[in-house]
Amino acid sequence: MTAALAAAVTALAGTVLAAAPVQASPTPVARIVVAPAGDDRDTGTADHPVATIDRAQQLARTLSAKADVVVELTGGTYRLSKPWKLTGEDSGRNGHTVTWRALPGQTPVLSGGQRVTGWKLQDPTANIYVASVPKGVDSRQLYVDGALAPRASIAISRSDVKVTPTGLTIVNPDLNYLASLPRQDRIEVESQNSFTDRFAPVQSINGTTITMQQPAWNNNNWGYDTIASPFAGGSLLLENSYSFLKTPGQWYLDPQAGQLFYKAATGQDPADSDIELPRLTSLLQVSGSYTNPVRNVTFQGIRFAHTTWLEPGTSIGYANQQNGTFIASAYPQPADFVTSCRSGCPQFEATRNEWRQIPAAVQVSAASGITFSGNTFTDLGQVGLGIGNDADAHGSGIGLGTSDISVYHNTFTDNSGAGIVVGGVRPDAHHPSDPAMVNRDISITNNLVTRVAQDYKDMSGILSTYVTHIVIEHNEVSDLAYDGIDVGWGWGANDPGGSQDYKNRGLYNYQPVYTTPTTLSHNIVRYNLIHGTKKVFHDGGSLYNLSASPGSVLSDNYIYDNRRTVGLYLDEGSRYVTLSHNVIQDAGVWAFTNASGTNNTNDNTFTENWYNSGVTQVATGSPHNNALNGNVQVSGGNWPLAAQRVMYEAGIEPRLRTGNDSRRAPAGVALGAANTSVHPGSSTTLTGTVQNFSTHTLSDLTLSLDLPSGWTAQEVTRPRTSVAGGGNAVASWQVTAPSTMSRPIDSATFTVKASYRSGAAPYAASASATVTQAGALTALKSYGSVPSVFGQAGDHYAILTGGNDIWGGSGQRFDEYGAIYSPKAAGPNSTLTVQVTAQQAVDPWSKAGLVLRNDVSAPGESQGYAVLVVTPGNGVSLQWQDSSTPGYLDQFATSVDKTIKAPVWLRLIRHGDQVSGYYSADGAAWTQVGSTVTLAGATTTQDAGMIATAHSAGARGEADFSDFDVS
Repeated sequence: MTAALAAAVTALAGTVLAAAPVQASPTPVARIVVAPAGDDRDTGTADHPVATIDRAQQLARTLSAKADVVVELTGGTYRLSKPWKLTGEDSGRNGHTVTWRALPGQTPVLSGGQRVTGWKLQDPTANIYVASVPKGVDSRQLYVDGALAPRASIAISRSDVKVTPTGLTIVNPDLNYLASLPRQDRIEVESQNSFTDRFAPVQSINGTTITMQQPAWNNNNWGYDTIASPFAGGSLLLENSYSFLKTPGQWYLDPQAGQLFYKAATGQDPADSDIELPRLTSLLQVSGSYTNPVRNVTFQGIRFAHTTWLEPGTSIGYANQQNGTFIASAYPQPADFVTSCRSGCPQFEATRNEWRQIPAAVQVSAASGITFSGNTFTDLGQVGLGIGNDADAHGSGIGLGTSDISVYHNTFTDNSGAGIVVGGVRPDAHHPSDPAMVNRDISITNNLVTRVAQDYKDMSGILSTYVTHIVIEHNEVSDLAYDGIDVGWGWGANDPGGSQDYKNRGLYNYQPVYTTPTTLSHNIVRYNLIHGTKKVFHDGGSLYNLSASPGSVLSDNYIYDNRRTVGLYLDEGSRYVTLSHNVIQDAGVWAFTNASGTNNTNDNTFTENWYNSGVTQVATGSPHNNALNGNVQVSGGNWPLAAQRVMYEAGIEPRLRTGNDSRRAPAGVALGAANTSVHPGSSTTLTGTVQNFSTHTLSDLTLSLDLPSGWTAQEVTRPRTSVAGGGNAVASWQVTAPSTMSRPIDSATFTVKASYRSGAAPYAASASATVTQAGALTALKSYGSVPSVFGQAGDHYAILTGGNDIWGGSGQRFDEYGAIYSPKAAGPNSTLTVQVTAQQAVDPWSKAGLVLRNDVSAPGESQGYAVLVVTPGNGVSLQWQDSSTPGYLDQFATSVDKTIKAPVWLRLIRHGDQVSGYYSADGAAWTQVGSTVTLAGATTTQDAGMIATAHSAGARGEADFSDFDVS
């Protein structure tokens, strides 16, 4: 150590942070202390702290080449007059690090705002207060006691106004007063659409004509999901006028007069509140250059607060495109752009490569080895943390170029934009002109991201665009208007070979068709807890991918409370993505691929996911070749133990959870049956298991079994009363079915109830298992190409089965069913008749009816294949096999009346190789489905019977039949 460094370290009360082995030379550590009440003329010791971050930064620069520098900030508010900027000169050098952290037990706040005081009652009737603020200061946000206060606004109906190329025409005369309002150029229109949240400022109001500022208005009314033509309606608001102060808690700022107005609640005095008016548009800018990036810097325990973002209130507006991107410049447009470009047009594609991103309050670009740990990002009028965004989103003017960035155990809450955005959207993000621009090796772990995107609601909680190897793991993301976690960008248009869809749209008039892959690859999204999403926008998904991402895996995530929208969403161009072991609860669509013949949403795999509701909308077969393997639909909340473990482990890691984080019960409970189907009077064994997911011992464990009516039980084994961390406890019972039954199939549900303690906390849980009691078939045979249960009671039959489908057209190859049949019963001239008395609607295309086939027990092979089936949502369908796909149904005709459903009579008539299908409400008057068709490959005699398929990758459904006859 040089004499100069030794003196500096001594003066700054340097200490070794971790003990080193005796034989090793300790790494020198220089400690600098900062306190709001300090003095920049002091040395920065604990007894003589400096006052400002600027001074601490100057000192750190002199030390960081020869010591690890630790800058400790004492508690208190550091009000910044300008953004704090770190460049390559602020790096830890020569293997050393620089750490900016809170003094243990204290909370330093880096604030870009000013506290507003001096409140006076302006309007006693409306309870509106006023305070003076510096003239010229503008803000789109105000924070009252740590919460975002809403701007003055009123909601209007879309029918109140008419969109024109220059603005709006007032149709509702109740709004004519708008022309008399002062400061009309501060009024804004907000339009919340299907996936966009758009803002456009007013220029003037004359009579019933509202003229809008440009180019904001033009840019908000072409493309997709525009103000004039939202895909799914949505709210329309007028904002930011004193006259709109209608609701307690709202505010209005007049920068010209230097006055801030606040409508208080009854009994509230704003003088008693901490009211913060943001003045800065960013707090921290960490940005070097591609040749000299910022390196080896850590930020720990700091609270970043009080910023705004002003561009939406300017003539640029917020012409939102998706997830924080917007158009900021004027472009040539057709004269009728409002109508001709409302779902895109070739000229609109000129904008795509110039979309901008909302800037973050804390910005990182051209940097490596940067860590954010234990910080809080709150009350920020924009994105909380931006990593490697495009250059236009960074105050330094340098974008992208980040690597080895760690965002660990931070809190992001009450922000106007997303919590975290990683990556850019412009060409250098996906095909960089300099290899140093690539964003790579980013870690986003154990963060709480909640109640963000409160103003710019189109943003997800976490967004990662073009990044190579990002790990988004063990985060809790909740309470959002839009998506939870989104990965990828570009709609497949920048992937090798491009997209036919975007060729058709005209994008390649403005950019090349790339022949090499983008930087988007090998990304991991796992063990995240995503809930409370989709509160405003129905489009998108709780967990979402966009474009090709080779080697990427989305696994072990737990999704719930998403307003029955999409759980797992693969948007345009998604390719080579594996989605496995995710738990999706109460979704409307658990898995979705936005696949068409022109957009390359191909070659993705959904494997062993669990869901308890929602349809499957995944394009399988050629040309998409997306695969569904081993996905399981469970009943209600009866999740298997493996799924319950994912539910427990998802989110902040259990060892790190606090009272602000979601906490699930530390153990899972499951009940299983040795045989899930028994005959009357038979027995099976039920086993209840309690699995301790935690590292703590469970105590006072009890298990009990509730029985359905008519069943009896005998205890076989009792569980232990305590379960060590990671261990199991098991109890079992032998249960016996009633000796008689009146239906072909009866389902009996058993429930095991568990109670236990973990420490002092009591827990209770339950799990269920269903055992099917099935009457034995007396004369007919049964076969299931998927697990199925078959039952008979007199002339009534039932099939309980799963199966993706029985269909081989359009590149699919599904032949998954259960069947009860009579072998070789249908000769050259035969009639098959049955009544489908009931059908469980697992899917609108669940199928139940009659089957003719050479060999029912040879799925995917046997020919002469025809079925006549009823469905819950698509009427009656005649389906048959032609010679091009032997062994699979690939042709169909459906009833004209698509409302036909069970109960219904069905009839198949065979004359040689000719087959016709009919249905009837009463078994007497018959209606033909389609026309007579030719059976390919039919043998002289064929199997004839009843068939059912659930048309579901993971669920089973029951179909009931009577009066089956072959003549």
